[in-house]
Amino acid sequence: MMHMVTKTLRLKRFETGGGEHCAVLLHGLGGTHRYWTCGPVSFTLSGHRTVLFDLLGFGQSPRPWMRYSVERHVAALHASLAGERSLTLVGHSLGAALALAYAARYPSVVRRLVLISLPNFDGIEGAVAWFAGQRGGWIYTNMWATALACILTRRVVGRLLPRLLRDIPREVAEDLVAHNMVSSTSSLWEALYRHDLRAEAEATAKTLPVLMLHGSADLTAPLAGAQELAVARSTWEMSVLSGVDHHPWLRDPHECLQHIEQWLCRLPERAPTSPAEGLESVRAAGVGVKEHP
Repeated sequence: MMHMVTKTLRLKRFETGGGEHCAVLLHGLGGTHRYWTCGPVSFTLSGHRTVLFDLLGFGQSPRPWMRYSVERHVAALHASLAGERSLTLVGHSLGAALALAYAARYPSVVRRLVLISLPNFDGIEGAVAWFAGQRGGWIYTNMWATALACILTRRVVGRLLPRLLRDIPREVAEDLVAHNMVSSTSSLWEALYRHDLRAEAEATAKTLPVLMLHGSADLTAPLAGAQELAVARSTWEMSVLSGVDHHPWLRDPHECLQHIEQWLCRLPERAPTSPAEGLESVRAAGVGVKEHP
């Protein structure tokens, strides 16, 4: 049973380091903040302190039974970033989509955007077409099958995941069950399949520097969809990691950090966009906006 949630929920936050700017790390679907911390390399950027979150519905953040819309995810993130004024948002997969959505709505505080393995399916029809050619791919685009798979994974094989999934760190495998059926399934449909990234990409296109990192062997987020967003926008850059799947940070963290640091060094200092200008550009691009305080 879904519940009516009227208040804005706050996310579980972790912070480390120091610096003038704030690097905010947002994990993907089925992940937690440990996605960024479980490997041999620490995700640190020059001049930045690092803030990590468990997204709404995942990890140690609240997991109410409700509709996990983009607006609710963004509102929870905004409430949890209160007081921050110079953000570099770094998101993976679902976290990348939410980072883009946040930047489109709050351009006055976001200075740079790093999108890793951003899924751009161009709607549910595009997602169905993308996964149709993969073994068992239909499960990912059938809501009831996805929900059932989520329940079975959590209740039946959850403890065995670190032994079954040897190609990812133990912490990442353990955290694949750190959510509930509604938070996982609803976030997938609302924030990825039914959500149009192009309007938000257009809203940020004129002023916000964006770096995209994508694996050439990504079977989860289509490379062509990510390239479509990057190629038409002069402030966007894209680096394709050869032979890498949906998890560039897990496979080659050194290369990821190198790409990001070199990109940051090339960027001119940008004056922040005023809130009024940001809202105007978002509305012009057709993004639905709720003006949160």
